[in-house]
Amino acid sequence: MIKAGICGAAGRMGKTILEVVNDTDGVSVGAAIEQSGSPALGLDAGEQAGIGRLGVSVVDDIESVIDDFDVLIDFTWADAVLENLEQCRAGKKRVVIGTTGLSAEQQQAIRSASAEIAVVFAPNMSAGVNLCFKLAELAAAAIGDSTDIEIIEAHHNRKIDAPSGTAVRLGEIVAETLGRDLEDCAVYGRQGFTGPRDRKTIGFETIRAGDIVGEHTVMFAGAGERVEIRHVATSRKTFAGGAVRAAQWIMNKENGLYSMQDVLGLH
Repeated sequence: MIKAGICGAAGRMGKTILEVVNDTDGVSVGAAIEQSGSPALGLDAGEQAGIGRLGVSVVDDIESVIDDFDVLIDFTWADAVLENLEQCRAGKKRVVIGTTGLSAEQQQAIRSASAEIAVVFAPNMSAGVNLCFKLAELAAAAIGDSTDIEIIEAHHNRKIDAPSGTAVRLGEIVAETLGRDLEDCAVYGRQGFTGPRDRKTIGFETIRAGDIVGEHTVMFAGAGERVEIRHVATSRKTFAGGAVRAAQWIMNKENGLYSMQDVLGLH
């Protein structure tokens, strides 16, 4: 039985992960972690998530439960992710990270830790989104140089980073496939008299509204035709399910940095 530690256990994503772990054969909840001051501290993780008693209390000190789990699943804030990662590094625990908006320096810290422990780090844990990553690569190789490329994404009004990590990753994949540097060719929104579009650019449009779980479209628009690769998430369970799948997969790895492409065998 794989024991999973869940960070942000009282948040919307954390509660969903608790539910999916509880419903997955061969995986159980070993620990539930929240930030200091959370009203969930001391409560049963399952009861506060609405899935029934699990016999695991919510704590704010990951070190105190480091021996209670095999792999940590973390979708929390960037700074918290790095603190949790260091605890897991010291305790030789595997980690699955689904947090977005990490800086280049923070991502380098993850790479450094992966020399000693196994880490799955992905901007999106959905199997469908990761399939779209592969399709975007294929489309870029086939028609990218002859089309205008736009990436449109939509999320709920509480999401704090823009564009989404998934949208950025889609842009990176397309740019890398076409031999471009995304930092040089990305255009984030347009306003006023912008002049004719430069075909070498990759455009990003961001929507923040209501309770949209997540929508991403990569558009390849050419003369007389348009190809769109689109993914729509209607439940956070799609991300939680991918994270749990990654947690199961990573148990066969001792160290190294992996993506959901590795987990799904899409390379």
